[in-house]
Amino acid sequence: MTDYIVFTLAMLALIKGADLIIKEAEKIALHFGISEFVIGATLIALGTSLPEMAASVAASFHHKSELAVSNVIGSVTLNITLVLGIVFLITSKMSPSRDIFSKDSAWALFPIFLFLLISYDEVITRIEGVVFLFLMLGYLLFLSKEPSLVAEEIDEELLKEQEKFNWPPTLLLLGIGFILVIYGAEYAVQSASNIARGLGVSEWIIGLFLVAFGTSLPELIVSIVAALNNKADMSIGNIIGSNVANFSVVLGSAAVVHPLTVDLKTYGFDILTAFIASLMLVFITANKLYNKSAGIALLATLAIFSLNHMH
Repeated sequence: MTDYIVFTLAMLALIKGADLIIKEAEKIALHFGISEFVIGATLIALGTSLPEMAASVAASFHHKSELAVSNVIGSVTLNITLVLGIVFLITSKMSPSRDIFSKDSAWALFPIFLFLLISYDEVITRIEGVVFLFLMLGYLLFLSKEPSLVAEEIDEELLKEQEKFNWPPTLLLLGIGFILVIYGAEYAVQSASNIARGLGVSEWIIGLFLVAFGTSLPELIVSIVAALNNKADMSIGNIIGSNVANFSVVLGSAAVVHPLTVDLKTYGFDILTAFIASLMLVFITANKLYNKSAGIALLATLAIFSLNHMH
């Protein structure tokens, strides 16, 4: 019983920590006048990917490769099918001001291609982990070329917020957020492994569903709140950025801590699902299908993915 309580509390700490990080990150971004898509794709994406990172690094540290890799695969799949699926369903009209397809779709696919290439020999070495980390650096450099906020976009309220900006409390709250996320992840992984053993379920499945769902909750909450506040760019930016971060920072860091083994034969279906979900995201942005039918298609993909594991 205690493991379930620890798991729940750890997840709550993860979510609260992520929430603090996002709020403070947004303040910093406003202070420097950075666009919403870029905030979503960088600060918030990295912030909401912290639980995945902390969970996968903790898993790798304890030599639990399956948990570390399945957490990433599950998170990428859930970010697109569950998070964007729900976002498209609940928002009546979504029109990102950015041409996401021409600018960002490559970043939705490239990381998973790299993953397939690197894990072809079923091992992700430390050096390959470093290659993954450089991928994130490339993405951040790519986004840094973006023009910053146009003056018209900043309204009165934001200007007031900018004037009120104060470093010490922001840094303090960011710090608390990071601590909650890191410790939350450590306990989540430990308790999830114990639950898996108790239920006789493989750690891969626990990582794919329990841990991935838990660590995708920040993305889910942030993206839904962003979409409801008509910040479509931020919610889609968050998902693309998070998925880049999942493969690069999360898998990269985990592999640097300890080389990871990837059983492609056994887990081919799950990896394929993550790949198909990424392709769907590109298709949606290419045709600007930010609507309810896209949401339903994504959630249907998630249902097939989940049902495959029910037997």
